[in-house]
Amino acid sequence: MSYKEKLEIGNQNTKNVFSKCPEVGESFSKLHGSTIRDGVVSAKNRELIALGIAIAIRCEGCIVAHVAAAKKAGVTLEEIYETIEVAILMGGGPSVAYGGIAAACAEEFYN
Repeated sequence: MSYKEKLEIGNQNTKNVFSKCPEVGESFSKLHGSTIRDGVVSAKNRELIALGIAIAIRCEGCIVAHVAAAKKAGVTLEEIYETIEVAILMGGGPSVAYGGIAAACAEEFYN
């Protein structure tokens, strides 16, 4: 299964959960919108931070979503790889494996 397909499935799963839990969905969407925005730290850099955390906590769905969002925010492939480097520093060996997932996902989305 491609990462683009995984993104579509993840988005649909989120919609399904939020349709059954609308108050949580609305609250989370509001939190997301107020967090991933331009401020002193740009939306682009916020996406890179989220991606690094997703790698370190080993959340494949989060990795896929934040790689896609990072691309939309103007993040370069080189910036993705540098973020993977920092995530490996902070997350150790497991982040090597999940960094590989992020790299494969980014290569698919960017190429």
